[in-house]
Amino acid sequence: MEFLKDHSIQNELLLIFISVILGILIGAEREYRNKSAGLRTFILICFGSCLFTILSIKIGVADPDRIAANIITGIGFLGAGVIFKGDNKIDGITTATTIWATASIGMAVGSGYVYLAALGTVLVLLILSSLTSFEKIIDKEHRIREYKIAVVNYHDIAYCEEIFKRHHLKFTISKQQYTQGNLATSWIITGKSVNHEALMKALMEDEKILAYQF
Repeated sequence: MEFLKDHSIQNELLLIFISVILGILIGAEREYRNKSAGLRTFILICFGSCLFTILSIKIGVADPDRIAANIITGIGFLGAGVIFKGDNKIDGITTATTIWATASIGMAVGSGYVYLAALGTVLVLLILSSLTSFEKIIDKEHRIREYKIAVVNYHDIAYCEEIFKRHHLKFTISKQQYTQGNLATSWIITGKSVNHEALMKALMEDEKILAYQF
């Protein structure tokens, strides 16, 4: 009986060790990309999920998912903390979903499904790394930027539109602000990266454009 108990403890320690290793692999990728949640965060998420799952199985004999089910709720609060609004998009969604996926990997390890956890880790790393190149290709062909362009009067708005059309860019006005003879307009511009670069050069050289930023 004592042997079985020691053997069980060794298995649990091994599972915890495996969860830490998998957490390191995912956390290292996020740390390398300088994301808001880094190496230590993902190690603790994977380890904590694994430990809570082990405890849920050992303590809740009649209801083994009693504790583990609450991991998802806790991870939801943690994921919400890394999501924030950028200039024209919501940032941190990928990191938040990676936290969610890492918790599931930790739970898989804690349940003894190490092969599923290993496969999940490989898939997470594959999605985070290889698809980045694919995203760059999409961004190259369909880049969205918010430009703030200052002109003298309202009639120059139509002039700006002509510039955008000349560079094959789609546009829409998001907001305007008038201050002492200076009309600042925020534009959401969509198009190829090369067209954006040509637009910036044109704006710098145009005398009617007082200032711009993006």
